[in-house]
Amino acid sequence: MCKFLRSRAVSIFCRLAKRCTFALEIPMSWFEIPNEFNKIQASLIKFQTSSIGIPNEFNRIYIDKFMSETTPLLTPTRKVIAGMQFLFVAFGATVLVPLLVGLDPSTALFSAGVGTLIFHLVTKGKVPIFLGSSFAFIAPIVSATKIYGLQGALFGLLGVGFVYFAMSALIRAFGTKFISRLFPPIVIGPIIMLIGLSLAPAAVKMAQSNWLLALISLATAICVTLYAKGLVKLIPIFLGIIVGYVADLLLHGAGLSDGIDFKLIADAPWFALPQIHLPSTFSWEPILFMIPVAIAPVIEHIGDVYVVNNVVGKNFVKDPGLHRTMLGDGLACVFAALVGGPPVTTYSEVTGAMSLTKITAPVVFRIAAVTGIVFSLIGKVSALLRSIDQAILGGIMLLLFGTIAGAGISSMLHSKVNLASSRNVVIISVTLTTGIGGAALSWGNFSLAGIGLSAIIAVVLNLVLPERAEDRVETPEPEHNEGK
Repeated sequence: MCKFLRSRAVSIFCRLAKRCTFALEIPMSWFEIPNEFNKIQASLIKFQTSSIGIPNEFNRIYIDKFMSETTPLLTPTRKVIAGMQFLFVAFGATVLVPLLVGLDPSTALFSAGVGTLIFHLVTKGKVPIFLGSSFAFIAPIVSATKIYGLQGALFGLLGVGFVYFAMSALIRAFGTKFISRLFPPIVIGPIIMLIGLSLAPAAVKMAQSNWLLALISLATAICVTLYAKGLVKLIPIFLGIIVGYVADLLLHGAGLSDGIDFKLIADAPWFALPQIHLPSTFSWEPILFMIPVAIAPVIEHIGDVYVVNNVVGKNFVKDPGLHRTMLGDGLACVFAALVGGPPVTTYSEVTGAMSLTKITAPVVFRIAAVTGIVFSLIGKVSALLRSIDQAILGGIMLLLFGTIAGAGISSMLHSKVNLASSRNVVIISVTLTTGIGGAALSWGNFSLAGIGLSAIIAVVLNLVLPERAEDRVETPEPEHNEGK
């Protein structure tokens, strides 16, 4: 009788798990991080099956069976198609960053592809992650270029890799609890907000060169974000650029835009190596300038690894280890800096595509990386990307950078930060004011400004200002007086 009841319970659980998992919405934000990283267990669904009396051995057997039933069977052809599909999701954001900071988009594709392969090599080919250009470094690269020149800014990006190396070593030695102490949501939230807000003037400046084109690309991206379904919903940047590009062609005939220089595309060779910018001189100043900026991407990396854990149903924090994923990302950033590309980071959009398609095979992401490398060697692709009107990019940026700032607010709300606490208000206020106001500290040739300076200020304030019990409670609900 007991065996019969147990088998019936397992059967009911499997049907329930199947329905719940198809309806599961995987969180796309990096900030949903468990309190105790080293105690997380790999699971396919978000509830504990033991709470309904399902034995562990049955959990393991039936979850494995469920995974085999829901994960698509991939032939070599399907793997190639899936890999191109994942690259397609990451393509718009990956090439947008270099276009905004004056780098070659082909170099960004090349460094993203090679960086992803390096990541998979370090993580033993076990973690299904694609690395693309990081938006966190747009403003710092622009600022560092003004101070140290482009070569100096690229050399400074080596410091990003050093931060990842240091965090990898610390995580291997002490686990991840110290990260929660140094970089809680009250520190990370304002930093993320600054990444978006500091770029707002650049977005408006680019959009105002042709407001009509900017509004068309902006409206397209908004519609895709709000109303699209499935994979299409994950590529608002890409579709916004395409629609804006077509609109540029049509408006040129009516005299409402400058049109597109097709001669640039026609003259470009089919095969061309990416523009490689090797750092020419050694200098500590740009490295120190970039190091504080790496705080937000490091936390983002940790959050994305945990999200991938949930999507795949495996514990990558334990095997191959969070220290290995951090090391792989750091080596990829160093490679990008050495060849003249922007730093790379994990992409939530690709993780979202993985959760929709149920394709979690790491080899597919390596195929996406190789495809990106191939595209980077096609000269006409780079010329085509460079022919995009800056107003189109400006329209996309109006939404994108505002969304980044909103993500900073959302991270604090989801983490239940008490926004009524005087201590927390002080940290947020000083961090935002110094960052948006352009505060800078200089010693000789060394300068610290913008997001980097604000990140240090946020960390120091959080450590110095005493935290009371009321600072840790949730934001109190506003009182509503009902009329009589």
